[in-house]
Amino acid sequence: MFQSVLTIGAILVVAVVVLSLILLKATSKESYTGYFPGIVIGLAGLVLLMLAAAIDKVEIMGAGLGGWGIASLFAAAIGLIITALTDTFAHAKA
Repeated sequence: MFQSVLTIGAILVVAVVVLSLILLKATSKESYTGYFPGIVIGLAGLVLLMLAAAIDKVEIMGAGLGGWGIASLFAAAIGLIITALTDTFAHAKA
């Protein structure tokens, strides 16, 4: 289960970072739209963790709902850090 959670988290990190970078380039500098994918994934991770406590054992692709929640929170944290650093350096150069 540990390996599947790490794999799911890594895939979600790549998806969040790519989507965030596209949104950062497509919107104005004053917009916070680039941060929305990380926020949505983080909220989904919290919901999955709450569902894991309430619902009996449910497995999706080798990981339970708690594993998906942890992977989503990991992806959100790393994705938001990368997005914030990229956004900061883009504003510093302008």
